[in-house]
Amino acid sequence: MSVRHSLLAILDQGACYGYQLRHEFARRTGSTWTLNVGQIYNTLERLERDGMVQRGDADEHGHVYWRITPDGSAEVARWLSDPVERIQPAREELAVKVAMAATLPGVDAADVIRAQRASSERRLAALRDAAFTGHDADSAEALAWSLVTDSMIFAAEAEVRWLEHTERRLAAHPHPQLALGLATERPKRGRPAGAAQQRRPEPVA
Repeated sequence: MSVRHSLLAILDQGACYGYQLRHEFARRTGSTWTLNVGQIYNTLERLERDGMVQRGDADEHGHVYWRITPDGSAEVARWLSDPVERIQPAREELAVKVAMAATLPGVDAADVIRAQRASSERRLAALRDAAFTGHDADSAEALAWSLVTDSMIFAAEAEVRWLEHTERRLAAHPHPQLALGLATERPKRGRPAGAAQQRRPEPVA
């Protein structure tokens, strides 16, 4: 989630002060993610340093309004038009945990997966219930909320499917004892083991 670009996009609609930005962000994301005011002001200060926004004077209520600059507006246009590129895979905590459980001596990976799947299924059920409850709402805020909720539902469904797939793979593995002890050979400095295999193949002349 890009807080930086989201705040810029809101400011591109008009000048806002900190709490107003927090409110507008919540309206446009269905209040799924909350921003604290400190995070907002830290982001605004960085945007000001980068020439994306300008700080105005305080009004009679003490509200300091922030205005976007032409460079900031250009950055919003670029952000909205460019697709999100997932070049580097995220370091997915659940995948790392399951992989660790599958290779650590004395750990029952099946138990780890079953516990996680039960938790993931409960979360999925709660998301589906929430989506059903808000189904008839037709306001712009409700639409924003439902779009974010749908994304979370699809991600939760994919997580449950992956856990089921992983459980089947481990159950069918020809070597049920997958535990890895500590390597006896000291690793050399430089690229980690397996890095060479992850390089892109050289083009054929």
